[in-house]
Amino acid sequence: MERVLIAGGSSGMGLALAERLLREGCVVTIVGRSTEKLADAQEKLPQLTTVAADITQEDQVASLFAQCGRFDHIACTAADIGGAYQLLPDTDVAVMRKAMDSKLLGPLLLAKYGAPFLSASGSITFTSGIAYCRPAARGSVVAAINGGLNSLTYALAIELAPLRVNAVSPGWVDSPIWEFVAGDAKAGMLEGMAKKLPLGRVGHVDDIADAICFLMRNRFTTGSVLHVDGGHRLV
Repeated sequence: MERVLIAGGSSGMGLALAERLLREGCVVTIVGRSTEKLADAQEKLPQLTTVAADITQEDQVASLFAQCGRFDHIACTAADIGGAYQLLPDTDVAVMRKAMDSKLLGPLLLAKYGAPFLSASGSITFTSGIAYCRPAARGSVVAAINGGLNSLTYALAIELAPLRVNAVSPGWVDSPIWEFVAGDAKAGMLEGMAKKLPLGRVGHVDDIADAICFLMRNRFTTGSVLHVDGGHRLV
């Protein structure tokens, strides 16, 4: 029975991943900062174990693994980047640092403290995103973070071998983060992107959960960035 830790598992892609893994008989622990969101997730999926922790805080990450013990896989879908979509003259340094901490420093700390608690055939899977190779105005900070996370994936695949380290790079996915990025314009923005993509739709959170599961289980895949973007890189 596989034991999986999901950081950012209380909503969106992480919660979809948790639901899938539970159906497969895994023991799943989700980590998040919001006790309210964690409680909502556990109400929906009673089999979950939940832990309130901030992965950007080193002492909390260290305590997390000391408390929870060994795992077979770690996945990170956490991202606090909604406020980071700003034109350069308007960019707030505090907001930039918050985004970088959540999506780059947090995954690094999970790897630092989690690797010793992984089984010999274990894996770590990060979540980057299409912005690193298809940036847009207002997206420079997110592009830089996602590119850095991909590079971190390559480096840790070498340093932590034979543990496997990979990343999923989603395209536009209908997930709660869009409510922060676009607000009331969410539906229109997603519909507009769907018309541009070869598949004619944006992603679903289950699409990303499928991809993370593949990277967890395929034992000949490491140091890879798996693009799950509906062909966005081609248009």
